[in-house]
Amino acid sequence: MDLPVMPPVKPMLAKSVGEIPPDQLYEPKWDGFRAIVFRDGDEVEILSRTTKPITRYFPEVVAAVLAELPERCVVDGEVVVASTDATGLDFEALLQRIHPADSRVQLLARQTPAVLVVFDLLALGDEDLTGRTFTERRALLEQAVAGGGPGVYRTPATTDLTLAREWFDAFEGAGLDGIVAKRGDLTYQPDKRVMTKIKHERTADCVVAGYRVHKQADDAVGSLLLGLYDGAGTLASVGVTASFPMARRKELFTELQPLVTDTADHPWTAQAQEQGTRTPREAESSRWNSGKDLSFVPLRPERVVEVRYDHMEGPRFRHTTQFSRWRPDRDPASCTYDQLERPVRFDLGEILAGG
Repeated sequence: MDLPVMPPVKPMLAKSVGEIPPDQLYEPKWDGFRAIVFRDGDEVEILSRTTKPITRYFPEVVAAVLAELPERCVVDGEVVVASTDATGLDFEALLQRIHPADSRVQLLARQTPAVLVVFDLLALGDEDLTGRTFTERRALLEQAVAGGGPGVYRTPATTDLTLAREWFDAFEGAGLDGIVAKRGDLTYQPDKRVMTKIKHERTADCVVAGYRVHKQADDAVGSLLLGLYDGAGTLASVGVTASFPMARRKELFTELQPLVTDTADHPWTAQAQEQGTRTPREAESSRWNSGKDLSFVPLRPERVVEVRYDHMEGPRFRHTTQFSRWRPDRDPASCTYDQLERPVRFDLGEILAGG
């Protein structure tokens, strides 16, 4: 490649704030794999947020880049997968794309094709645009990238705060997780948190049904494993909470020892998983790090914790939750999916068409 902006490039980042700030440019916050995409003629390279090449996992995105992006350019965007009914995003299907077998990658590229949503332009032709303001880069992006699909889309953007607030509420129903706000005078600053993101935050009462030992101390809790009861009364694994200082992690380790139970008496046994129960054992071998120990210590499901979360991805919390407080007043059996707020569905196609 011979581009004015060469790989590797770390993407510009955003810091979380509680409210949508005024007088900025607003975009939906996509929930996929962040991607810096380089195209120089027939050459295409897709780098992840950590600058690792992910090109081989998305052959259909490579084909779309060759067909729909300018011949020499560098763009910042997000690789996403639509749900099977095309009404929302499917992050679980996206995760499945990171697979060592090329035959599997090719199959999934046909069954659950990914698309690229572009939201910034870093280089075009022989020109490095990273020193230009975002207002300038956005205008050039709109001129250079048609963004109407079928494989490359341009994210919608607005300077209307009222419309951004409407997007914040409505687009969650399509699997998006908030709004990104960017100052118009912002130059592109790799690996700097100079944008802002506003994400949904809710609370849920969950059963603590296990823990993982801290990777740096065998007498400390790394994370608490959370469960919710479904309509059939089965305790399903829904995620983890892990926001504790080390001193508290060691206290928790001691506090939880009386609840440690034999695996055979626990709702998340290997047999339960085989019968269809969602358990943490599904993650004991991680596709991201084959050497990572994700085994857990089972606990009698007797303690309840209130956690903060942004949104669900199917039956699980999409991200690690934040600890709020213990709930000794709650009966574990009352911790069901029914307590969760369900966003109204919103058609993903309407969002993509708005770019």
